Amino acid sequence: MKALIFPGQGSQFVGMGKDLYESNQDAKKKFSLANKILGFDITDVMFNGTVDDLKKTDITQPAIFIHSCISYYLNSVKDISAFAGHSLGEFSAITCSGSLSFEEGLELVLIRARAMQNACKNDDSTMAAILALSDKDVNEVCETIDNVVPANYNCPGQIVISGSKDGIQQACDIFKEKGGKAIPLPVGGGFHSPYMESARVELQDAVSRANIEIPSAPIYQNYDARGHTAVENIRANLISQLTSPVRWTQSVQNIINNKINTFIECGPGRVLQGLVKKINRDSIVSSL
Repeated sequence: MKALIFPGQGSQFVGMGKDLYESNQDAKKKFSLANKILGFDITDVMFNGTVDDLKKTDITQPAIFIHSCISYYLNSVKDISAFAGHSLGEFSAITCSGSLSFEEGLELVLIRARAMQNACKNDDSTMAAILALSDKDVNEVCETIDNVVPANYNCPGQIVISGSKDGIQQACDIFKEKGGKAIPLPVGGGFHSPYMESARVELQDAVSRANIEIPSAPIYQNYDARGHTAVENIRANLISQLTSPVRWTQSVQNIINNKINTFIECGPGRVLQGLVKKINRDSIVSSL
């Protein structure tokens, strides 16, 4: 049995999707549709923009979503038993599962991206990657510092924390004393934390109105790492995701516990394949 997994922000690269556009008429039509939905020529930014252009949240998130979905549409993958996506990638997963249309999925991603970008303007938050320490160690330190929380459980020994700039600095100093590595991340704000509350409220309104249907296979969602097919659960978890940690480690473990050991990454980059192998070295990984 196979799981399809979809990457999140950070997997973008200059020229992404250009090969798909130039080699397939169906892909070209989807890219043109995406430009129309967004109201600007995102394909030009994807194909010809700079690294800095692609780092902008309101460009990055739609670009990765478009690339991931078109990659899926062009490849006939059968017998998929699970879908999962990392942060933004959850929207790609839900769309490719048949739960959301491409058009509505892209509209939600743009709303999400702009809401997150706006939330970052209103606070003084940031993120840091913590390496070589256990989930337990990281959780315990975060509990002792105001306004600092785990944001991404990427794999054992790799957790991202989110919070106020002062709090993150304090936490990083403690993690270094404990023998871990702490790497400040060049991000616009504290994603997947209470600092995204204004973005959550904005996204909630859009997701509540979205036409979400039963997916073709369970979607293992970031909020609780469990597989969902009930529409209202999918809807609620999409909204809660913005202010809660991405439980990627737990999601992959739960997928494997359900006797699914083949993971196919769909979208730009190979980041998730590496994380899956660190979570379970016996897993079979590949990409579309």
